[in-house]
Amino acid sequence: MAKAELKTTAGACSVADFFALLPEPGRRDDATAIDALFRRVTGLEPVMWGPSIVGYGSYDYTYDSGREGTMCRTGFSPRKAALTLYATAGLAESAEATALFARLGKHTRSKGCLYIRQLADVDLAALERLVAINWAVMTARYPA
Repeated sequence: MAKAELKTTAGACSVADFFALLPEPGRRDDATAIDALFRRVTGLEPVMWGPSIVGYGSYDYTYDSGREGTMCRTGFSPRKAALTLYATAGLAESAEATALFARLGKHTRSKGCLYIRQLADVDLAALERLVAINWAVMTARYPA
């Protein structure tokens, strides 16, 4: 099956320009700090995916239906309601991640996302380790 036209694709907009357009100074500061964290963990420069996702690396996937696509391997979006981190793949089965989530601080999560209102609410060392575990899981699952 051919790749369907996806809304979220790697783009040419600069991450710095995107951060500069964020309306709240606190959100800009948090985005800059999270970007530094992801750069340390991944060793990669970020790329904008769609209008609001800051992504690191990429991978190709195929659903059971045959639909194919490419997405960032990990990343985040500094949304108004919460910082959304696309960094929880494979963490449900990790005992270390369970302990890290317990010490992380104020957050919510879904199957694939971690939501943080502001960075001041969380333990940054725990967050960085969670991102590192996710990066390792995604790299093992989707080798380059």
